[in-house]
Amino acid sequence: HMTVSFVHLRVHSEYSLSDGMVRIKPLISAVREKNMPAVAISDQSNLFGLVKFYQACQNAGIKPIIGADVWLTESQMDEPTPLVLLARTDAGYRNLSELLSRGYLEGQHQGKATVTSEWIAEAAKGLIALSGGREGEIGKLLLAGKVEEAQQRLEFWMSVFPDSFYLELQRTGRNDEESYIRLAVNLAAACDCPVVATNDVRFLDIDEYEAHEVRV
Repeated sequence: HMTVSFVHLRVHSEYSLSDGMVRIKPLISAVREKNMPAVAISDQSNLFGLVKFYQACQNAGIKPIIGADVWLTESQMDEPTPLVLLARTDAGYRNLSELLSRGYLEGQHQGKATVTSEWIAEAAKGLIALSGGREGEIGKLLLAGKVEEAQQRLEFWMSVFPDSFYLELQRTGRNDEESYIRLAVNLAAACDCPVVATNDVRFLDIDEYEAHEVRV
């Protein structure tokens, strides 16, 4: 009998620099204490924590999920939006590495390494994508009332990531979450797209919130 347990798919470690302060060993201890079978770290545009993360998971008998939060932009005019990419296979890991490098080499935008949907489409094999929640491209369109455009973008992403694109839902007590969740769930049903809950983790304990705010 297997109990269904929650797996964190979106965690920013201290390797996200100004946008996360989760240290890897305490993270793995916490995951193990809560009997979670696996965990992902999805640092901002980098895989710097990979070796340390992988080893800590191996030692604790936890399945490591390798990913990154990337900034998506279509033109220099756009405000970049987040998209979470998780490696499903070795090929996916290589594609993710190449995509991140390309972001730094060719996609510098307002001090961020960004990638385009075209680049992602070329490197989508072996990857799973999460939509970035209410701050992602689809989330922003939904909250702006542009439901048709949101649906077109969702259909585009579902074609880029067949059976591996998920609309991401979060309940962390921030503005617009409930409206976003309602709209996203409706859109998911209309397009037959699966949803996934993430917690957009930046720190391990509630007490660390102020330190995180100061760091940001």
